[in-house]
Amino acid sequence: MVTFRRKPAAARVNLAAPARRSGASTALYAATALTLLLYLVAWIWPPLAWLGRPLVLLATLVHELGHALAATALGGEVDSLRVWADASGVAQHRGDYGAAARATIAAAGPLGPPLCAMLAFLAARRPERARVALGVASVVLVLVLAAWVRNVFGVLFVAFLAALAAVIAWRASPRVAQVACAFLGIELCLSTFARADALFAATARTGAGAMPSDAAQIAQALVPPYWLWGGLIALASLAILVLGLRAVLRAMR
Repeated sequence: MVTFRRKPAAARVNLAAPARRSGASTALYAATALTLLLYLVAWIWPPLAWLGRPLVLLATLVHELGHALAATALGGEVDSLRVWADASGVAQHRGDYGAAARATIAAAGPLGPPLCAMLAFLAARRPERARVALGVASVVLVLVLAAWVRNVFGVLFVAFLAALAAVIAWRASPRVAQVACAFLGIELCLSTFARADALFAATARTGAGAMPSDAAQIAQALVPPYWLWGGLIALASLAILVLGLRAVLRAMR
């Protein structure tokens, strides 16, 4: 007589977990390949280097949003946010800040890209989360556009980003949204390292003219030297990026 025994719970195979892991792996590999392709195209044919320009501008926007959001959270009021075609930007705000608040607002700018990269990596672990994250990003960009952006180029660029995020979130497949989030995380990682030298400069040059760098503003609010604060921000940025990458790699395993 043949008898059938039910498999113990511990021996059952969970098919969903491998599928989720393979999705995270595919997204990260595809995003990495796309990043390498952009660099390869720019290297082979320099006139096409402009293809990567929007990514540089994106890092500038996230940087200035860091300043603006921190100022708002600390009781200030943002007058304007501007991004120029030369990849410089300025967030102008006012408020009755103490020394610690001024230093926090200055530090929030350079910490914006690594923080956003970490959130993008966390969203890239699941296709559904990626779509939700891009949808939220689109709404936030529309609100930022209406409330803060004040120059023509900035308006056009932020409107383009909001539309692109909305199309991917609501029209593209969840896998495409997952790749987009992984790609965003990688690009913001690279921009963090590419602009690390700005953390050790005393002056920043923007479309509005020369002004003290973020590190110099922290030193003015607290204690000098500015390069010490630049180094601390660099270490904090690296720690944030490591946490985000670990989250994606853990999902892959």
